[in-house]
Amino acid sequence: MYLSSGLPTGPRRTAWRRTRKALRVLGLVVAVFLATAIGIRLFDIHQSPPLAVWHTYVPEELSRDALDHSTWQDYLAREKKIFAEVRKQVTEQLEPEDRTESNRYFSGAVVYPARFAHDWNLSYALDPDGDPAGVAVLLHGLTDSPYSLRHIAAHYRDAGYAVVAIRLPGHGTVPGGLTDAAWEDWAAATRLAVREARRRVPAPKPLHIVGFSNGGALALMYAMDAIDDPGQARPDRLILISPMIGITQFARFAGLAGLPAILPAFAKAAWLSIVPEFNPFKYNSFPVNAARQSYELTRVLQENIATRQRQGSLDKLPPILTFHSVLDFTVSTRALINALYARLPANGSDLVLFDLNRATKLGPLFRRGVEWSLSGTLPREQHNYRLTIVTNASSMSSDMVERISEAGDTHVVDHAIGMQYPREIYSLSHVALPFPSSDSLYGQHPDNIEEYGISLGAMSIRGEVGALVSGMDTLARLTSNPFYPYLIKRIDGVIAQ
Repeated sequence: MYLSSGLPTGPRRTAWRRTRKALRVLGLVVAVFLATAIGIRLFDIHQSPPLAVWHTYVPEELSRDALDHSTWQDYLAREKKIFAEVRKQVTEQLEPEDRTESNRYFSGAVVYPARFAHDWNLSYALDPDGDPAGVAVLLHGLTDSPYSLRHIAAHYRDAGYAVVAIRLPGHGTVPGGLTDAAWEDWAAATRLAVREARRRVPAPKPLHIVGFSNGGALALMYAMDAIDDPGQARPDRLILISPMIGITQFARFAGLAGLPAILPAFAKAAWLSIVPEFNPFKYNSFPVNAARQSYELTRVLQENIATRQRQGSLDKLPPILTFHSVLDFTVSTRALINALYARLPANGSDLVLFDLNRATKLGPLFRRGVEWSLSGTLPREQHNYRLTIVTNASSMSSDMVERISEAGDTHVVDHAIGMQYPREIYSLSHVALPFPSSDSLYGQHPDNIEEYGISLGAMSIRGEVGALVSGMDTLARLTSNPFYPYLIKRIDGVIAQ
């Protein structure tokens, strides 16, 4: 029976009251949770360092429409103006307390990029001796610069390839540039770089695209877009290094973390981290927008892959060679395998995974689940791709083998690679793969420790906490690849095809 008010009576009315009470309790819990989260966020904002001019100044990059109608020379001309404006608006406007040896924006600092023989923040192109055998486009990662792929660029040039390495919009200048950048801008810059590559070296000579981290996602996105667009040159091979196929779910909500920034008093909320800028070729500070754009790129990318798999058009992709560290704090190993490689047709693609050091005695110190990081990646069923795991010959040996499972086969074969896992390294990292141990900035054993004013990879730090301008996590992260010669050997196999 119902009353004239329309409310239920009897047992139904009791149940309705209970439901309404439960919803009120749930709403209260959610409100408390949100209030707590906002309070923690505001406290974190209050505790973080103040914003500097390199956080608030935003260079005026070419729009994506302008990029699609620009030449390489147009881009270099705008880039030159952007860097001149950064000197005027940032370097010449520094506060006295910011004029320090560790600030890359201080012209008197040892890490000031313009003082080096070559500023690797800028776009560049390389030509081989003689007629090019092909051309390679190189795409760097998020917060990074063209420096990150300079060694691979030089190797391609030495192999007879022309090289085009573009500085993606928002990068190489000031961290504030990433507060206004969008992944569509990076995609447009990728198209511009490929146009220049094909202008320098026309088809049918091979076109390779090499993408590191976020650049790997852009390389794959370009290759899929080119399937449907006859106006875009189709690559013959993709080389992906720590590709950003998937990232943490936190990035989905990164925009919410920046909401307080709409109020001037909470402008720092637009930043996930505000860190001193001592690296001459990579930002240390990280804006909320950069996380959000990376998430949007990976979301669209994964949707595109899944759609094309259903349509059957993935078979038009070129073969993909991917290098990835099993332990990767930045991008998802699982997404790389499940969202990309598990969907690929049998097109000659390769996946190379660098395992953690199984011979270390750090087992009790590893977080739960770390030592089983390869669970699910070893071949238990046939794959459409060739899987290689670079790992210890045994748990008691530092000697390394490549453990190979060929496409369409579950049989595993080990081949010694003549290298050892350094005893002091327990795993590779997201940022380490494209750098040899001899790299002057990131290498463990730099050729020229004075070249860039600092050698981040050679530091072996012991001392009291709280004395350094950066946290220990940043300085302890592995920044070069002890197996870089193996990586180059596998790339050589692609170049020779």
